[in-house]
Amino acid sequence: MGVRTGVLLVVVLLIAALAALNWGLIVTPTTMSIGFMQVTAPFGLIMLGLTALLGVFFVAYVVYLQSSILLETRRHTKEMQAQRDLADKAEASRFTELRNFLETQENAHMTRNAERHAAMLARVEQLEAAMKVRSEQLDNTLAAHIGQLEDRLDRRSSGAAAGMPPAV
Repeated sequence: MGVRTGVLLVVVLLIAALAALNWGLIVTPTTMSIGFMQVTAPFGLIMLGLTALLGVFFVAYVVYLQSSILLETRRHTKEMQAQRDLADKAEASRFTELRNFLETQENAHMTRNAERHAAMLARVEQLEAAMKVRSEQLDNTLAAHIGQLEDRLDRRSSGAAAGMPPAV
């Protein structure tokens, strides 16, 4: 129980105790003026009734304030949820955009790698062809040199058999 509720309860209990202890005085009729005429009525009972009526009005006012605050809180909660949903959608949109960007970058990177790979394979094939040509040239040169050496040997061996001096 809060401090305010405790104080209010003590005040109500004091009023009730005062009314119970002085009930005879409260119900005693008295002549009183209500502004435009004189009336004979129990003044204490009228004041007690007015106090009770004032209490009822205050309770009604508190209930009205609580219900309006509750409605305002509910409206505010709905607005906050709508804003949260909007922020979530925007965040999801940003994630989708980021995913698309990353996929585009990955595709571009893969395309560049494929182009580099193809260029490297073409260069390797070109080098293989050049090596093959060079190897064939070396084979031909070597075969020519071997052929020349065989010719010289043949000439020397045929010249030695015929008695000719070897050619230099």
